Amino acid sequence: MENIDLAVLRALRDWRSRGRRALFATVVHTWGSSPRPVGSTLAVREDGAVVGSVSGGCIEDDLIQRYAGGGMPPGPPALVRYGVSADEAHRFGLPCGGTLELLLEHDPEAAALDDLVGRLESGRLVRRRLDRADGAVTLEDAAAPSELVLDDARMVNTFGPEYRMLLIGAGQLTEYLATMARFSGFAVTVCDPRAEYRSGWSVPGVTVVADMPDDTVIAFRPDRRSCVVALTHDPKLDDLALLEAMHSDAFYVGAIGSRRNNAARRERLATHFGMDEATLARLRGPIGIYIGSMTPPEIAVSVMAEVLAVKNGVRLPRDADVTAAKDRLVLAD
Repeated sequence: MENIDLAVLRALRDWRSRGRRALFATVVHTWGSSPRPVGSTLAVREDGAVVGSVSGGCIEDDLIQRYAGGGMPPGPPALVRYGVSADEAHRFGLPCGGTLELLLEHDPEAAALDDLVGRLESGRLVRRRLDRADGAVTLEDAAAPSELVLDDARMVNTFGPEYRMLLIGAGQLTEYLATMARFSGFAVTVCDPRAEYRSGWSVPGVTVVADMPDDTVIAFRPDRRSCVVALTHDPKLDDLALLEAMHSDAFYVGAIGSRRNNAARRERLATHFGMDEATLARLRGPIGIYIGSMTPPEIAVSVMAEVLAVKNGVRLPRDADVTAAKDRLVLAD
């Protein structure tokens, strides 16, 4: 599964390029509990086809009913609010007290959509400015993500390229983790110079490369929307990747292994490669959150949960830390 924003924009671009009428909805305000955050998007085609999400489904149904089938009038962008009253919140499946506001764009221009999608596909961060008076759109490359801005004259929303995950090693655990990363919206690349592992790869939609891990990390060019996870258990492969990844802007760098193996890896990187404590502090390991995982799919769930928590800026409780949890179990014994 691709990045949700990109999927919505691609579908919308394709519809408009073929001359189909369409509605583009963006969540611009929320009050109380809401199913989707500010910036979430949805596209509705004139025949009722939908891509994206702004709620649990009830608001989507209402938008289809109101605007599909010839009910999609041209005009400037317009605000619509859902969940003002308790009855309306219940009707639209919003949590108790939840209210959200959408900005609706009628028939966005195909050329601007094509330009936006092209920039995102090339890995650029893009700021989209919408003139609320006439629906005109301007695009500019952005240096950093920013919150959605809405005032009487404009809406400004930043769209980023897909989050990317580089996995070192093409074993069974990697297949489970790659699958979870794909349906979480990550573009996934797997690196393994060992032909016997690559030959058995079975997860579609993943780029598989045979280069050495250090060369792959350099070519991958990890940025703040990238993570690198080493999964081979082979220091000759994992360490090569980590040496490059820890000097990158990747938001997450980690390696599989026990507490003992991770301690040995840190000592090896410090002793033989001169890595200082500040750089080593970026290395996560043992990776994952503590859920008592034993099997490859359970370990993959654990690792993916930690990656998503770091991506979303969530500080995990100490009880979720693998090292701390296992140390407590040893003391308990």
